[in-house]
Amino acid sequence: MNLMPSIVQALAGKDFTVYAYCNDGAVRLLDIKPLIAKGGVFKQLADYDFFCERLTIINDTVAWDIAGNRDATACIDLDPFVIFETAQIVDDPLMVNETA
Repeated sequence: MNLMPSIVQALAGKDFTVYAYCNDGAVRLLDIKPLIAKGGVFKQLADYDFFCERLTIINDTVAWDIAGNRDATACIDLDPFVIFETAQIVDDPLMVNETA
């Protein structure tokens, strides 16, 4: 059986990064700066407060709730297949902080 990739939790990191907690048990680190540099819909993520405050899970993936009402059609969401295929797997930052 193939696992359908989905993200179960997202945590904002430093310098426009996101820790994506995946349904395969891995934590993947996403660097969002290249998307912000592309502009367009991603341009609004350049506001770091907005980036952090609106980060959530919508459509089973990393998303930013643009409208503030959890409308799945009014968000910026990232393809979970791309996250699984391209993002670096890292240690869980919450667990690392607990042991430090």
